[in-house]
Amino acid sequence: MNYIVLDIEFNGRKFASPHPMEVIEIGAVRLDEQLQNTDTYSAFIKPVYFSKLNSFIKKKTGIPQESIDSAARFPAVIADFRDWLDKTPGPLTFVVWGGEDIKRIVQDVRMHKLEETYWVKTPSLDLLKGFLLTQGLKNDVSVEGALELLEIEASGAAHRALDDAIMTADIFRAVYDKLDLTLAKEYKDMFSNSKERRIVRAAAKSLASRRIVPTWELAKEHYLDGKISFEDPRKEKELHAYFDALPEFPMPPKVVEGAVKIPASQASEDSEDRSLEE
Repeated sequence: MNYIVLDIEFNGRKFASPHPMEVIEIGAVRLDEQLQNTDTYSAFIKPVYFSKLNSFIKKKTGIPQESIDSAARFPAVIADFRDWLDKTPGPLTFVVWGGEDIKRIVQDVRMHKLEETYWVKTPSLDLLKGFLLTQGLKNDVSVEGALELLEIEASGAAHRALDDAIMTADIFRAVYDKLDLTLAKEYKDMFSNSKERRIVRAAAKSLASRRIVPTWELAKEHYLDGKISFEDPRKEKELHAYFDALPEFPMPPKVVEGAVKIPASQASEDSEDRSLEE
């Protein structure tokens, strides 16, 4: 099996908009069967919407506005990337840190009305999930945090696609022997994101900490209202199923005197919210 370690950067926004957050940079590393780097790919993309990088993205990534202005649009870049990918001998699996990279590519493929079969059928391995399992960790960590835990020196700049892909490849090699490679799956549409799932998990945990049996109705009414939009019924169905599949959280051994009151703001406090713009 050959692996492509993939990372993307996308143009985040600070306000609600019907327009998507498009991919603005692709970085990838090709690994051979011995997990050695054999080639790299890097390209900027000029988005259709929000073509001017906001200050947060510019500061986080260090990508110059000029590089975006002079870049090709997504259809041309993704076709070039496919040509590069097709040079990989035999079947391949994408290795990504978290679930956003393939999701963003599929989103842009669909937005531009391009053929999506390759992107949804090529399996991808969520190395973040695999890494947490190998280390016995429950909370997400960044690529930089994983390198530190493994005592591997970072070799590039965080939040630049190719550098992140190279560092992710270092992590992949370090934990490969312990990884559950069956985690590699074909793309499946998700209607919620990791931040929303953290809020749902925190709501269930907070209810249990108050000796209240967690139910979806209580969580939705007292924790999720105003924090997660349920305009799309597919999202509610997905998060409801996620809630029902959560492990049973321990309850305190003693009941605190007095009536139990569920603070509406507790979910945001418990969830340790992190920005999606990672």
